[in-house]
Amino acid sequence: MAERSLLEVRNVSKSFGDLHVLKDISFELHEGQTLAVLGKSGTGKSVLLKVLVGLLYPDKGEVYFHGKHIQTATEHDLNDLRKEIGFLFQSAALFDSMTIGENMNLILSKHTKMTLDERVARITESLTMVGLEEKIDEMPSMLSGGQRKRAGLARSIVLRPKLMLYDEPTTGLDPITAAQIAELILSLQKNLKTASIVVTHDLPTAFRVCDRMILLQEGTKVYDGEADLKKMTHSHLQDFIEAAKIGHGSIQTDETVAK
Repeated sequence: MAERSLLEVRNVSKSFGDLHVLKDISFELHEGQTLAVLGKSGTGKSVLLKVLVGLLYPDKGEVYFHGKHIQTATEHDLNDLRKEIGFLFQSAALFDSMTIGENMNLILSKHTKMTLDERVARITESLTMVGLEEKIDEMPSMLSGGQRKRAGLARSIVLRPKLMLYDEPTTGLDPITAAQIAELILSLQKNLKTASIVVTHDLPTAFRVCDRMILLQEGTKVYDGEADLKKMTHSHLQDFIEAAKIGHGSIQTDETVAK
């Protein structure tokens, strides 16, 4: 039985004036799959995420989620589709005037018909998944950077999305905390059976959580394939990998972790 395509991106291009940010990008993502989008700063990675959820519209090309055309969807249909997509921003994007629990309850109150008891149960379950159940009544300012990231992740999964989008999930975190976030991404993928797209510069994290990688170079897709160092022979990708080795010391894959 063929894998079901959850997301289809067909020949997407996006420019801002004379700046061509995305050039004819195409790929598919299947249910349960995790894809890393790699590339230097300014190569269109974050713009791509915004196009996927309809925050930006491409100049050319189409995006389909669950077979529904994002660009032609009504505002009502687009809002329904977005409920199935979780988005973890670099900053975690929590409201500082609300507790962690209130941040999450705001989403459930707006987008579901759950009772208060059901919302509390869902919030507690989501926080437990990221190891923050005891922080439900704390303000975001009381959390460390890693805890804020985990709280943002808990809020992103509270609606139980089919697709998770991670925009630089380990930026600003120390290597130990970054590794913990990577393990959380793997755990949530397994427990919630979500598909994921991870935009990152952090190659150790990318190799740890992803089974497939795309490399963008000046807005063009120059690699799309397995997260396997032996198969990554494209010159731009090799340059990217070598630079990461210098910055991080080494890159761990499942193969090296097993050893």
